[in-house]
Amino acid sequence: MEPEITAKRLRQHVYHLAATIGERNVYRPQALHAAEDYIRATWRAQGYDVVAQEYTVEGVRSANLEITRRGGARPAEIILVGAHYDSVQGSPGANDNGSGVAALLELSRLFAGVEPARTLRFVAFTNEEPPFFLFGNMGSMHYARAARRRGDDIRLMIALETIGFYSDAPGSQSYPPLFRYFFPERANFIGLVSNFRSRRALRQLARAYQAATDFPMQHAATFAAIPGVAWSDHLSFWRSRYRALMITDTAFYRYPWYHTGQDTPEKLNYREFAHMTNGLFKALLALAEIPL
Repeated sequence: MEPEITAKRLRQHVYHLAATIGERNVYRPQALHAAEDYIRATWRAQGYDVVAQEYTVEGVRSANLEITRRGGARPAEIILVGAHYDSVQGSPGANDNGSGVAALLELSRLFAGVEPARTLRFVAFTNEEPPFFLFGNMGSMHYARAARRRGDDIRLMIALETIGFYSDAPGSQSYPPLFRYFFPERANFIGLVSNFRSRRALRQLARAYQAATDFPMQHAATFAAIPGVAWSDHLSFWRSRYRALMITDTAFYRYPWYHTGQDTPEKLNYREFAHMTNGLFKALLALAEIPL
């Protein structure tokens, strides 16, 4: 097993999802199922048992996929890391969200070789994109509600959402109103974003990340109503009363091809993406050790 996440491995995942498979959603069910099969096969090759949560939407079988790396000291306590594998209609979805799935697959690969103190659960969600976003057929909504009914002790949910694009160009980063006065103008960092209820966990992860890597990071706990703050699967977990946050390159605030047909694999910055994701692995390993 390679001891770290490489740009080559991330690139292979993104190219398979966005170039070989392409646009994937319930309106292209064959492609959606091909992405599901790819994730399942990758996780089985890593030695995991894959659990599927299936449901039907618009006549199409849809599935959230789950694997678990059981913790040694506190196995009942869960850190859940998730990413959606569908893409918006009309887009091959390289950054949104092939990048999140690539990181999910590589993080699980590294965790297969260690025993964390707290359990790590990795979930690939379906049907995050419109017209399902915000509503009951969103895959993570199904998942979070079922987890709450089961009484799963999820201490923190982390959504990996659009995390592969970076730039050192001046003025490459934009923001909602007022944020530009507090955050950098260059799009060379990864962002951690949460609501106020999840602020303590956000700060814990931010400290663990800063101790693990020199890759630039910014974080903010803020109002969910600000455009983009709630725009991923963490919203489903907020609604089910779990603490949750999103890790993002800030999507449309920096990525010109967000939700377009030009969201293609060659746009991503794989060296920086790998640097960031290796730091995230170390941060998650540390986070599994401390009180949450």
